[in-house]
Amino acid sequence: MNTERLTVEEMQQIRQTDISSKEGFVDAESVLAKRIGAKGSDSRSAFDAKAKAWYYGEILRSRRKELNLTQKELAESVGKERTYINRIEKGETDMQLSSFIQIAEALGITLRLDVNIA
Repeated sequence: MNTERLTVEEMQQIRQTDISSKEGFVDAESVLAKRIGAKGSDSRSAFDAKAKAWYYGEILRSRRKELNLTQKELAESVGKERTYINRIEKGETDMQLSSFIQIAEALGITLRLDVNIA
């Protein structure tokens, strides 16, 4: 597995690259709208929720593995069942914010919450 990561400068360069004029380019929003549903639709909202659950589960799983912890060890450290940790890591369950914070802290992940009220 390749563990090399892009530098900040490389990421910025990629973000500034305009590929929309390239032949055959289709933006992700168009693909999602066609296959899943338009933004705001019930099917799109359900898809977005599952995608976020999977994404955060991946972050937690990756960190747990970096620390060489088993799901059981993590579960015991936060007072949860191993099966609950498994479902989180697979993106199969939506966890409460308090559970996410508790698990993240057990994994040494620092969270920052920005609240912007217009």
